[in-house]
Amino acid sequence: MSRFTRRQCVQGSLAAMTVAGSTAAALPSKVPAGGGIKLSEILNPGETGRMKLAKQIGINHAIASISGVMAKVPRSQYLQVLTQMKADYAAAGLKIAGVESWPVPAEKIKLGIAGRDEEIENMIAIVEALSKAGIDMLCYNFMAGLGWYRTKVNVLERGGALTSEFDSKAAEAQGLTQWGEITEEKMWANMEYFQKAVMPVAEKWNVKMALHPDDPPRQKLRGIARIVNSAANYRRIMDIVPSPVNGVTFCQANFVAMGEDIYKLAAEWLKQRKIFFVHYRDIQGQGAYFRETFHDNGPTDMPRILKIYADGGFRGAIRPDHAPTMEGEENDRPGYAMKGKIFAIGYMKGIMDAHKIPCE
Repeated sequence: MSRFTRRQCVQGSLAAMTVAGSTAAALPSKVPAGGGIKLSEILNPGETGRMKLAKQIGINHAIASISGVMAKVPRSQYLQVLTQMKADYAAAGLKIAGVESWPVPAEKIKLGIAGRDEEIENMIAIVEALSKAGIDMLCYNFMAGLGWYRTKVNVLERGGALTSEFDSKAAEAQGLTQWGEITEEKMWANMEYFQKAVMPVAEKWNVKMALHPDDPPRQKLRGIARIVNSAANYRRIMDIVPSPVNGVTFCQANFVAMGEDIYKLAAEWLKQRKIFFVHYRDIQGQGAYFRETFHDNGPTDMPRILKIYADGGFRGAIRPDHAPTMEGEENDRPGYAMKGKIFAIGYMKGIMDAHKIPCE
């Protein structure tokens, strides 16, 4: 029986690796000429470990959460900082498909208080800078005083994973915030003021403004009215300044929480080319009480909704959102620990492959 030396084994392995590498490089792309859905993950600047994990599971696009960086940057340096940031992501093998969660501070805009005009000028400047840097999608919200809100973040999920929940009774028991009562009329006035100031600039620079729903989408939360809480209100908002860049972040579980038919609604807005960005997640419950769950463990037909996006011509960024915290992870960023995201991305990739949905 012939025997191989260690050197022969190594040489054979290297040769096989070379052939495999050449074969992989020669494989045709699954992405058609018109492009595919941009499977993405939210990544903060400088998160090199998470960026490496994202690349290892096949992610090529990042949604950049940049407010922490840009809040410290003078307006005159927005473009310079964004250009360097884009280069840093590119060095990690990632394209920035958009930015999320207000790129510059905007609480005064949402509350309609003194100083909002300065914040609006910053928004106008950042929109121009994003366009010049080649970043054409901005996800923002209009949750004044209180942003993303949960009453518990350590609820047991499948297998002992930790997830979050919202209970309206527990929320209201906490009383008013420092902002006191803010009426629905005031919130509509604040929204109109912002839309009329910023949306024409976004259209000029071709930056898609993707409005995220209120989370939770209540009529009022601890005394503060919420208005981005129904499909009807979305239509009203988009009619304030009708524009091809005035559209939606389709955070699908929020529309479930509203009681909307997300399949019909997605099809409607896709036909109108109003969905610019998708948050792919699911919840158990709706309205006054709900909790987050794994992507395969909720009531939504997740393969069906993903196919609706693809068949409707959606080619923007989609990312998994609010995954439970799993064994061995800290729960200091509820919904954003990495193991649950890895599971979710694998789940999404499986659906895309099964339905032959093109993905970049």
